[in-house]
Parts: sequence; C-alpha cells; structure tokens
Amino acid sequence: MLQHKRSFPPIVNAETRLLLLGSLPGEESLAQGRYYAHPRNQFWLLMSDVVDRDLTKLDYPDRLAALLAAQIGLWDVVESASRRGSLDAQIRDHRPNRLIELAATLPKLAAIGFNGNTAARIGRKQLAARNDVQLIDLPSSSPAFTMSLVEKGLRWRILREWVSGMT
Repeated sequence: MLQHKRSFPPIVNAETRLLLLGSLPGEESLAQGRYYAHPRNQFWLLMSDVVDRDLTKLDYPDRLAALLAAQIGLWDVVESASRRGSLDAQIRDHRPNRLIELAATLPKLAAIGFNGNTAARIGRKQLAARNDVQLIDLPSSSPAFTMSLVEKGLRWRILREWVSGMT
C-alpha cells in the first residue's frame, strides 16, 4: 500500500555555501525524525571524509551542527509524495520542495549537490536557471545503490571545494 510521506524542514543558515539535497527521507529516517538515519546509509561516512571529521561518532544534533559549521545545509527535493517503502523508484505523485525560494534566502550559496539520480532529476528541473550556483550530481548514499563506498567517496570528495576550512 502506498503511504503519503513528507520531507523534513531544511537544515540551513545564512552561512550555507553548499546545499545537499536528497530525494525524500526513507522509512527509518521518517520513523526517527532525522536525516539519513538508516544505519546502512553511507551519507554520514561520506560526509565525514568531506569535512575531515568523524561525524559517525557524534549524536545527531552535533552532526547537524558540524555540517552547519562547515557551511553545509541539508534538505530534500520532494516535499511530499506517495511511496511504498523507501526506494526512490516507488515515489509517486510527488510535490517538489520550493528549492528556488530556499536558495534565494542563502546569500552565500555556491553549490548544490544532489544525493542520487532521483534528487538530481527532480532538483535540476527547478534549479536549471540558476547559473550562479554549481549543480553537482553525486552517487546515492543509499545502501540500495551498489557502487562501492570507495568509489562513492572519490566522487563525493569534489564537495570539499565548497566546505569551510577545506582547500
């Protein structure tokens, strides 16, 4: 049975230079009320390498604070949708988040990374006119995407260019 699901509020502030957009939180994330809560999702491992700090050892509020300190924000491209389970392929009748409106509130925004193909497909449609922001497609951090963690990590490292304190 399809269930109606909603994304979380954005995690951003006026210093956000890099905005990472997923598609729609999965079942475990929705149940826990936090981004990337599934223990097999590789997001926090990938971002640990990007920010050069082990985020996996921090509790959730401290993970978010560490991202914000590095000028990184989080959100999703889908505001609400019907979906059975957690797979992006099951998303139906989605309503997009207001990405352009959020981006307009972020004066330092320089890049937007899309966590997976679905996020890129939906997000790029809205943000295509933003030629002042670099749009970056990333391999999904989901365990359902079977690229090796090493390969994902190499591709996610491009984000270091927009992270505070990194060169």
